[in-house]
Amino acid sequence: MFLSDLLFSLNATVPVFLMMVFGFFCRRIGLLDDHTTSQLNRFVFRTTLPALLFADLSKADFRSVWDGKFVLFCVIITLVSVGAAWLFSLLHKDKAERGEIIQAAYRSSAAVLGIAFVNNIYGKATMAALMIVATVPLYNIAAVTVLSLTSPEGKKSGRSLLLSTVKGIITNPIILGIIVGILWSLAKIPQPAILSRSVSYLAGMATPLSLIALGASFKTADAKDDLPVCLGIAFIKLVLFCGAFLPIAVHLGFRGEKLVAALVMLGSATTGSCFVMAKNLGHKGSITALAVMLTTLLSAFTLTGWLFILKRLDHI
Repeated sequence: MFLSDLLFSLNATVPVFLMMVFGFFCRRIGLLDDHTTSQLNRFVFRTTLPALLFADLSKADFRSVWDGKFVLFCVIITLVSVGAAWLFSLLHKDKAERGEIIQAAYRSSAAVLGIAFVNNIYGKATMAALMIVATVPLYNIAAVTVLSLTSPEGKKSGRSLLLSTVKGIITNPIILGIIVGILWSLAKIPQPAILSRSVSYLAGMATPLSLIALGASFKTADAKDDLPVCLGIAFIKLVLFCGAFLPIAVHLGFRGEKLVAALVMLGSATTGSCFVMAKNLGHKGSITALAVMLTTLLSAFTLTGWLFILKRLDHI
């Protein structure tokens, strides 16, 4: 039983991280460079991930899979996580860097790793999509707010902050893919074979390409002066949130796919898009870059451990 549970956990996590290692290896031998990796990230974010979510949701009976209790749980826990990250940032003396710390501590790779893990275990990403519906808008709102208010280049006005936040949400391709998929499902529009097959081709590329790009983005030579604060971020992101909130999820009755989606929301690596947003809003980005790398590396072990614990407890 012990070995079968361990094998289940390794089968769920190792293929995901092997694809990231492959991306890192491609970068090291020169098959991928900064420009190519950046373009690959854009391609995945704007096309294949939305296609995957649309493919899953448009064919699902959304009325039967919708779980308001689970969505509300994700919303509340995300808000609490942002608050906890803010409290942790107060320990840092440089106020201009607190926005980076907050974002890196609460913001997960919900889209990339969330879809990859749930898809790898269950063959579909419906519950991951519900988790993304609940968290991604909040991720964007909180990120734009804290990064703008702590920006070394000066704070944005209330109107400018509101406009940039709203624009970031309504133009997010992943959110658009989810919305179109949900509406398609609710309207019960049939999909011609040409459309279905074309979308499935794009969807099939989403997970491997996103993981390869994430691995290729990993740079070992980035700033090391921020290591202590980034170790704190990694502990909060990968251990503390899971230890505090997963028991609540179990108590509320979430099991299987929902619990794995909650695990990824709470304990996956800091998403690489944090760095882009931090730079765009006037921050140095060094803390964010190191936090992304550190949490990505350590999450290979922590996510396997959490999956193993949940499997041993017969919750997934």
